[in-house]
Amino acid sequence: MEPLLYLLLAGGAVLALVVRNYIAGRYLRRVRGPASPSWLMGHTEVINAQFQVGQLQREWLKEYGLIWRLKSCLNEDTLEIADPKALQYIFHKSGYHFSKGPVARQFSREITGPGILFAEGQDHVRIRKIMNPAFTASQLRSFLPLFRASAHKLGQKWKELLLSNEAETSVQRINVTAWLARCTLDVIGEVGFDVQCGALDDSLNPVMHAYKNMFADAIPFPSRMTVLFRHFWRYIPMPILSFVQYIPTKEHIRFRSTLKVINNFAKDLIKEKTEAVLAGKNENKRDIMSILVKANASENPKSRLSDSEMISQMATFLLAGHETTANSMTWMLYELARHPEYQSKMREEVRAIRARVAERGDSEFSVSDLDSMTYVLAAMKEVLRLHPIVYTLLRQSTRDDVLPLSAPVTLATGEVVDELPIPKGTNCTISIWAYNRLPQIWGPDADEFNPTRWIEHEKLGQTYVGVTSNLMTFSAGLQACIGWRFSIIEMQAILVELIEQFEFTIPEDKPTIISFPAGLVAPLVAEDMQAGPQMPLAVSIAQ
Repeated sequence: MEPLLYLLLAGGAVLALVVRNYIAGRYLRRVRGPASPSWLMGHTEVINAQFQVGQLQREWLKEYGLIWRLKSCLNEDTLEIADPKALQYIFHKSGYHFSKGPVARQFSREITGPGILFAEGQDHVRIRKIMNPAFTASQLRSFLPLFRASAHKLGQKWKELLLSNEAETSVQRINVTAWLARCTLDVIGEVGFDVQCGALDDSLNPVMHAYKNMFADAIPFPSRMTVLFRHFWRYIPMPILSFVQYIPTKEHIRFRSTLKVINNFAKDLIKEKTEAVLAGKNENKRDIMSILVKANASENPKSRLSDSEMISQMATFLLAGHETTANSMTWMLYELARHPEYQSKMREEVRAIRARVAERGDSEFSVSDLDSMTYVLAAMKEVLRLHPIVYTLLRQSTRDDVLPLSAPVTLATGEVVDELPIPKGTNCTISIWAYNRLPQIWGPDADEFNPTRWIEHEKLGQTYVGVTSNLMTFSAGLQACIGWRFSIIEMQAILVELIEQFEFTIPEDKPTIISFPAGLVAPLVAEDMQAGPQMPLAVSIAQ
């Protein structure tokens, strides 16, 4: 009798769970959205088949408003969200009640290890507390000379290329993506770890080689079986889920090999810095890893970072401080090449402030000088808005909740609501791309490059969401990018150096540039996609 009783109890529990989820999700099913092309795969395959970031989101935003329902595998309801008030609630007001979800966390763990990108809740609080001293305003200002040095070296390399005897013309076609990646790797090597990567000096750098095209090689076009397998990750405990990295598919193989290179690079360096700190040496070292080691050593032993967590922070610095900044700068130069009039205004502004700096007897720009460059800052904000390198985030509700909405939504029943109840476990796709292009916030020309919007308006948007300028580009709230100020100052230093010395135009053959969704936005040339991420621009010495 007992086996039958257990079977009835188990069946009753499953039935109760199904009924509970059905009732809890009744509002979710009323949210409008595009018809699902497949019960088995939902919208996953059409989304994964995109060659251009935002291609589908643009249509759905126009058709359904700021929030819409999609189907995941096995006909599961999910939400895609661009509504400012809903995003403010998810990222600011709800604390950690919208988790990153198992798929996002596992990818973070495979790419950077068990660090801040993987951590949730109190682990995230603990790691961020130890990292904070490395990202204070005064600390970031002290990095500016190192930013300038790498930017200056990049400028020198380009000048040598343009003025060499082999150059047949004063204008050269340069793949700026590759050069900027080398520059930012040198920056993060010195600023992050006090090591010379030598990427701009053509040194054979294993880190550079490991990261090259990693996302474009591993992320796009997952197989149907891969997508279905990931759908069930939520039912696997995170410690066990870590073993999926050993499955011999292209993404796991690539991520594992890259992280192995980074870990090997990191272990000896961290050991050396830790021993120096414990011995009272290197007190004047101000690189990020030295500061992190000091902060960790002074923590209560129970809250210190483990060795694997320390190594993971290094991988995070390398990825965030190198790949994302290089890509943002790539799109910056592309937009300036497309808008030569604005590029000229920026150059005039930089040279005018350069003259002012010389008048006071200085030879280099300070952070205050960079912050006074109105046209430069406006262009940077506009590129960060128009080309967010991380274009989407995944979140999962950890409780039954209610999303407030900034604009009323008409449900499939015809009912108009200004808030949306969602059940525990609802998967939410945060469309940073869509939010950053909302006409309601940025104006009717939100799809266009128009930096003057930042000059003409002191504030854009009624509901504040992002960490800077109301942009979601660096995420928001408790789990926003800790290094966003670092990235801004680094971009300022590199951009000012390059725009003062060089002129950028679109090459004569006018290649078609695609914003390819590869985990991070990657620039591809439509006519030469097999070459991988690249941004060819015509570069000449500015007059």
